[in-house]
Amino acid sequence: MKHLFFVSVAAGIFSGTSISAEAQTSVNSVKFSSAPLQSKSVKFIEGIEVKRDAAKPASEVDLWAVPVKKAPVTAPVTKPEEVNKVDKVNSVGTAVVIESCTPLQFKYAQLMNVEVETIGSNKLYEVIEDWWGTRYRYGGTTKKGIDCSAFAGTLLNETYRVSLPRTARDQYAQCEKVQRDNLQEGDLVFFNTRGGVSHVGVYLNNGYFVHSSVSSGVTISSLNDDYYNRKYIGGGRINQQQ
Repeated sequence: MKHLFFVSVAAGIFSGTSISAEAQTSVNSVKFSSAPLQSKSVKFIEGIEVKRDAAKPASEVDLWAVPVKKAPVTAPVTKPEEVNKVDKVNSVGTAVVIESCTPLQFKYAQLMNVEVETIGSNKLYEVIEDWWGTRYRYGGTTKKGIDCSAFAGTLLNETYRVSLPRTARDQYAQCEKVQRDNLQEGDLVFFNTRGGVSHVGVYLNNGYFVHSSVSSGVTISSLNDDYYNRKYIGGGRINQQQ
């Protein structure tokens, strides 16, 4: 009887241990299966949108290629002032591009209050500049002193290769007469300062002419000045083929 009691107790002990182990194993398996799976989150660069190229298979798409928006292509705009830069004609009817004008032309354009594009022969103003301020001397023909007819003859010869008679009277007789409103650069203008044709100058632009003045030497004056307006006889044009 005593041996039977120990056998029963031993059987109960081992039986309880087995049940408890099986229960713990079942509980652990339930906890494990119900625990949420942890997945690694994917981080994206802020502000960058990755788009798949529909023309390529997914395996060939470069995930780091960020599409860049290109500015629309527009036709170049032409400024109105660049449409036709040759929009001026000088006093002898020749088209002039302002970019080709010289400082000398700008100088005399300002002096005569005209647009630089209307200034004609640059050679003419180079000769004037060379003689500018030379004093007047009756009968003179050099830089030491020159009179009006000698200066007119020198200016036209050096500029246009035209030869003139020596005196203002003979120059007036030889030239073709031109109305005051039709004067062009290089024409002659004549005055009666001592009786008859006694003074001559070379017309430039805007009513201005260059001459060897008794009081100022080689200078520029205006036909609209009271003195020259009263003394004016007329204008003449020399045939430049002579």
